Amino acid sequence: MATRSGTPRTVSGPTDHVVVVGAGAAGLSAALHLLGAGRSVTVLERDPHPGGRAGRLDVDGFRLDTGPTVLTMPELVDEALAAVGDSLDERLELTRLEPAYRGLFADGSCIDVHTGAEAMAAEVRRVAGPAEAAGYLRLRAWLGELYRLQMRRFIDANFDSPLDLLCPELARLAAIGGFGRLAPAVGRFLTDDRLRRLFTFQALYAGVPPRRALAAYAVIAYMDTVAGVYFPAGGMRRLGEAMAAAVAKAGGTLRYGTAVRRLERRGDRVTAAVTADGVRVPCDAVVLTPDLPMAYRLLGRTPWRPVPLRFSPSAVVLHAGTDRTWPHLAHHTVSFGAAWHGTFTEITRRGRTMSDPSLLITRPTATDPGLAPPGRHLLSVLAPCPNLRTGPADWRRHGPTYRDHLVEVLERRGFTGFGSAIVAEHLITPEDWSRRGMAFGTPFATAHTFAQTGPFRPRNLVAGTANAVLAGCGTTPGVGLPTAVVSGKLAAARIAGAAAVGARGGRR
Repeated sequence: MATRSGTPRTVSGPTDHVVVVGAGAAGLSAALHLLGAGRSVTVLERDPHPGGRAGRLDVDGFRLDTGPTVLTMPELVDEALAAVGDSLDERLELTRLEPAYRGLFADGSCIDVHTGAEAMAAEVRRVAGPAEAAGYLRLRAWLGELYRLQMRRFIDANFDSPLDLLCPELARLAAIGGFGRLAPAVGRFLTDDRLRRLFTFQALYAGVPPRRALAAYAVIAYMDTVAGVYFPAGGMRRLGEAMAAAVAKAGGTLRYGTAVRRLERRGDRVTAAVTADGVRVPCDAVVLTPDLPMAYRLLGRTPWRPVPLRFSPSAVVLHAGTDRTWPHLAHHTVSFGAAWHGTFTEITRRGRTMSDPSLLITRPTATDPGLAPPGRHLLSVLAPCPNLRTGPADWRRHGPTYRDHLVEVLERRGFTGFGSAIVAEHLITPEDWSRRGMAFGTPFATAHTFAQTGPFRPRNLVAGTANAVLAGCGTTPGVGLPTAVVSGKLAAARIAGAAAVGARGGRR
């Protein structure tokens, strides 16, 4: 357990050779930090390439990113690369997106989200007047304070007990409203409903509607709307490639096309990972990055919880290669429906798709035309939907119908001729996510309810196993690409000690 000094618990026994299961952002981050701490590392990945949830697919010359499309906080990746003397500048060419997002609304209005304070204040003043612009600047300052309070003490930190939360930062977080609800908190600063949506829709990334999400999760809005949104040349697939290349250069071993079937144990220690083709890979410690139910199955034990785990909503994604584009599309565009609060109830409680969906439309060829054949364009349309526990639809039958519905919605919202412009496409539904091993068909893992937040989130150490650590979206600190990278660092700290991976645990 944690000591009085706040030093987080680490695994016991030797840790010279570590097996990392999964070459996604979390696994590669763990591998880089462990290599930097002097461990020998073998990464086992079932796919033929790195990336994990940041998947890839090539269709008729279109290079699809089938996972995350929004990259924020690239400095966290740079920190992982720096652990082995590498750097982001050497590995990736990043473009900071301007605007970070474009919001399109049912009343026909358009609001660009700029990450510069003056530019965004001017945009707010244009669409909603000077009082709202002043409110935005106060909101921005509040978001910055939330981030500063949370990042080092609550996000980039291992917890062994809720008592680890007791610190001056906790009192300050409570004082500024971090434990209230997100939508009302943002409403203290902004009265314009469109602006409120732009600064709260990110709660869905955490699996909770804005009205029910903790205000502390406005930190996601900070990452998107203040810290900035980026895009790597070559697509999001390049992120996994860059991190994997750094692992290999630092002496790590990466084995692709290698699924782990079971873990070999001796008492409370994992002694080897056994692959699907029967190869035994010995280890002194193991980092598991699959979704929690799969990780627990490999370990042969599921930690007791007073209530079952709750999982986030899922998403349907239509990837479309088109022969034209639409001038009102930015790199990232959020098309908001007229409905708002009721649509969250539909997907989180009633198990139905949104009757008036809000959609995230990403056009990566706006920044990198090379992701499509000459003269073509690439779009992905993400529609939140129920997970397979909340709404167990037959997506093999329902998927094509819902695809047609999305096309109709977009055409009604001004994307004239969208359906006829599609020359190549690929549809991803909750059943596809489920086949990839994502629990209940959601790529957003366990939801960030209060009972699954901070020290109450499933821990990265599992009782009854002395040398296994979890990483990824399901465990601490949570869902999202930046937090997945942090989870890998925290897993490495559990094995090598916080000081060895450049962290100081909770004592920052």
